[in-house]
This record gives sequence, C-alpha cells and structure tokens, in this order.
Amino acid sequence: MKKKQYECEATTLEGFIQQLAVSYVGRGYWWYVTGQIPDDKVPADVDQKLIERYDITWKKWERARRKELGFANLQYIRFRNFFVILASEGEHVFKQREASRLQDVRRKGIQFGGYLISFRNGHVQVRIDDETYRQLKAHYVGLALRRTKETLISEFYAAPFEPYSPVKRQMFNILREVNRLRKTAGFKQIPSSAIWLKRRIVQPFEAKTNHNEAA
Repeated sequence: MKKKQYECEATTLEGFIQQLAVSYVGRGYWWYVTGQIPDDKVPADVDQKLIERYDITWKKWERARRKELGFANLQYIRFRNFFVILASEGEHVFKQREASRLQDVRRKGIQFGGYLISFRNGHVQVRIDDETYRQLKAHYVGLALRRTKETLISEFYAAPFEPYSPVKRQMFNILREVNRLRKTAGFKQIPSSAIWLKRRIVQPFEAKTNHNEAA
C-alpha cells in the first residue's frame, strides 16, 4: 500500500488562502513564519526537508497525543515559491529555532497575494490588504464616471478576491464611493448585486482527498 503523504502544495491562490485561514489559523495555528524558496531550488525538495526537519505529521492521532502532552503541532503549506509554517499552542523545537522571526497572527497578519489573514475577537479574518485595497479603490473610482453602468457591473463582478466577510465590506465601501460620484454627476447607480457574495469552496490540493485535519 502506498504511504500517504502530507499534502502541502496548494494549486491555486484561492485554495492556499482558504486552507491557511479556515483550516489552520481558524483552528488555533497562530504562530508562524513565512519564507520564499529561491528560484534555483526545487520547491518539492524544500517541502520534504522542512516536513522532516520539524516532524510535521498528517496523522490525527499523533497530533491529538502531542496536544494532550502540552506540545505544539505544526502545519506547512506552500503556493508556488511562498510557504508558511504554522504552530499551535505548546512547546516545539520549531518555536525555539525560529524564535527571532516567529510571528503571532493575532498581532501581525499573514499577507500574501493581496490578502491579509489575521485572528481578531475570537475569529479568523480574511480581507484585502491595505495597499492592495487602496489600489483597487483607486481603480474603481477612476472608472466611476468613465464607464457605463453595465460595464462597471462587470468590473465589480471581476474583482479578483474571494468574498470573505471583511472583503465584502471593503467592496461595498468602494461601491458606495463609486455611486456617490455617479450620483453627483447624474449617472445611473450601480446596484449592490454587483458585489459577489458567495465564496467558492475549493479543493486546496491537487489530490482529491480531504483537507489535512487540524487538531
């Protein structure tokens, strides 16, 4: 029987963000480091090296046992050359070795691909990062008086961000500003239905198996 491998390579940005936010940060993996694999390295080789170095396991019973003993568990995920190693509460050699650059997602969010993942008030939050949001708002505001109602609706539909709750609030803020400008100019308003509300649930990894369980 072929030995099950730890799944870590997300095949899409949407899957990477979903797995990182919902399955890891949302389940108590709050301490993290990020890294960028150099172009001259084989990402799969780096994956294996890190997984073995920190004994990252997919087995639920092993993680449950470590948790009972007060030890931290780890998760590892990569999209293209960018990776994140996350740890839950408890002791682990990873936290000791990476102490100088270890971050807490409750204090500093994970930023990648235009998204910012954080943990606030007992909940994981996914929003558009500040710089990307400013650029996106400037884009739509710049089109507010230069495009037809129909074209702007299509532009909003094409926004390249999954509609997590904070993202939806950001997009509605942009829509309100666009409509304010259009109202002043006597142009037709863009309906709220132009904002995509339903987030797609995607398979993060290429293999058609269940997500890594997080204990």
